[in-house]
Amino acid sequence: MPALVNSSVEDEFGLGGSCYTNPMGSGLLFSTKSHMDAYFPPRKRARKNVPFLFQENRLKQEKPPSIEVLPDECLFEIFKRLHGAQERSSCACVSSRWLILLSRITRAEINESSKIKEIAVNVSGAETLAPDEEIEGHLTRCLEGKKATNTRLASIAIGSNSRGGLGKLSIKGNNCTRGVSDLGLSAISRNCRFLRSLSIWNISTITDEGLLEVANGCHMLEKLDLCLCPSISNKGLIAIAENCPNLTALSIESCLNIGNESLQAVGRCCPKLQSISVKDCPLIGDQGVAGLFSVASSNLTKVKLQALNITDFCLPVIGHCGKSITNLTLMGLQNVSEKGFWVMGNTNLLKKLLSLTITSCRGITDVSLKAIAQGCPNLKQMCLRKCCLVSDNGLATFVRAVVSLESLILEECNRITLLGFISALATCGPKFKSVSLIKCMGIKDIKLELPMISPCKSLQSLSIKHCLGLGSASLVMVLKLCPKLQNLDLTGLHKITDAGLTPLVTENEAGLVKVNLNGCLNVTDEVIISMARVHGGTLELLNLDGCRKITDLSLVGIAENCSLLSELDVSNCSITDAGIASLSSKEQDNLQILSLCGCSKLSNKSLPFFSKLGKTLLGLNIQHCNSISGRKVQLLSDRLWRCDILS
Repeated sequence: MPALVNSSVEDEFGLGGSCYTNPMGSGLLFSTKSHMDAYFPPRKRARKNVPFLFQENRLKQEKPPSIEVLPDECLFEIFKRLHGAQERSSCACVSSRWLILLSRITRAEINESSKIKEIAVNVSGAETLAPDEEIEGHLTRCLEGKKATNTRLASIAIGSNSRGGLGKLSIKGNNCTRGVSDLGLSAISRNCRFLRSLSIWNISTITDEGLLEVANGCHMLEKLDLCLCPSISNKGLIAIAENCPNLTALSIESCLNIGNESLQAVGRCCPKLQSISVKDCPLIGDQGVAGLFSVASSNLTKVKLQALNITDFCLPVIGHCGKSITNLTLMGLQNVSEKGFWVMGNTNLLKKLLSLTITSCRGITDVSLKAIAQGCPNLKQMCLRKCCLVSDNGLATFVRAVVSLESLILEECNRITLLGFISALATCGPKFKSVSLIKCMGIKDIKLELPMISPCKSLQSLSIKHCLGLGSASLVMVLKLCPKLQNLDLTGLHKITDAGLTPLVTENEAGLVKVNLNGCLNVTDEVIISMARVHGGTLELLNLDGCRKITDLSLVGIAENCSLLSELDVSNCSITDAGIASLSSKEQDNLQILSLCGCSKLSNKSLPFFSKLGKTLLGLNIQHCNSISGRKVQLLSDRLWRCDILS
């Protein structure tokens, strides 16, 4: 009997145990006489089966219900009724399934109750917008390489709505296993109606369907950049043109399936277009370019055409219709002859053209260059690269005709000689400020004595790079024509010695601000010390990289005279710890960048001096200084926390 009293309900029904602990207890309650017709099932069988059945039922009853059992259709209807971007963003964090479902909901599909703009009235009666009201997009997001996936795009689409909306999106590269496809762009188009700028680079899995989604959902798109997108054709770009009338900038590069029809549609449907860049698209020719300019030329100001199959027919159209163009770049137009450029210049309608860049165009000759000079009277910047048919006569005629010219760049124009260059300096206009000669093999020393030539007092910046034939004597003649020079770049002139730089010290009337002598192997301390003494009050940048004859003496002169110096590069020079000590001995309040790459004579003894200079340093390059230990560099990094140290 005590066993019966102490037994619990759980023991009887929950676990299925017998209510009697021994056979004697059971005999006290029930008689076992033969006249009693009673049946007792074996306890062993009851212990084996009954407990399992009761326990299974209890587990089934206690299993919590889950919303995940609902099909996608039900969840879709629930998500449509969420009241605001913050709630939708929170739900998107639950699982990938929820994220994908939320990204498929368009603004039109959201329940009417969530569209109503709540207005909160404060105590003074002023009305303020509800917190969940959508704000115009101002966020910028960039996905590169492995980060460019559909899931990340969906996350950006949902999450940006609660933070002001996505305004600029850039997708670069491709993840071959889970790369971006049309599904990702669909999520953007459904949720980012304020998107204004879209860049897609090197994505082969995005097709016309993706651009169709963008065209249907992002009507405020202003800038589109497509590069290496072989699956996009005229269909997708025409849809953008027809549905995005606010398009102002379009860039197409290496898109093999985009042709003339696309440019014609852009010209017809995008009246606000201001900038167009087309590069290496084999299906785009005269019809596409001419169709674009004949319709959309009123606002078009910036044009770049590179490696296209256009002919002489196209450039005259640009000359006649490009009245608003201010920046024009023509590169690699191998099928355009001298006639095409000549006709473009003789239209005399490119009055607003300010900057012209021509590269690798065999149609640029002395004749066509003269026509361009006469047809572009307000030109300020001119750049000629790899134009091998332009000679001294063409250069002199061009500089003399364009009196508004301010900047001239000549790169790999090998028919230009030093005599022609000097003549151009002597005949340039009063606004001429900057000139650059880069890899012009015709620039060589001349032995002729030049007559008295009036100097170019307006020139402020001179750059002569990698013109290997130029020596000190010829450089002296050039520098004497530039008495007001402030910026000088002589990168890669191995033949230059101290004698060639003498006019900078003796005849320069304006203080030098930026001097780059990178690779001038024969320059010594003598000229650097003189330069620091004369121009130390104005010098802000000095690059002596690779000048192997520069020693600690130059650093002493720089420390004593160059109080405004902000950037100093003495990489691969003969600098020792003593030179760094001299540099740090004077207050260098403006020095921000110091490069000592390859100075093998520096050791750990320089670290205390670096610490002293670190009050203003933002960048320190001590790469390939093998005598400086890594542990000391780490300690220096901890001390100079504001400075980026390369070691």
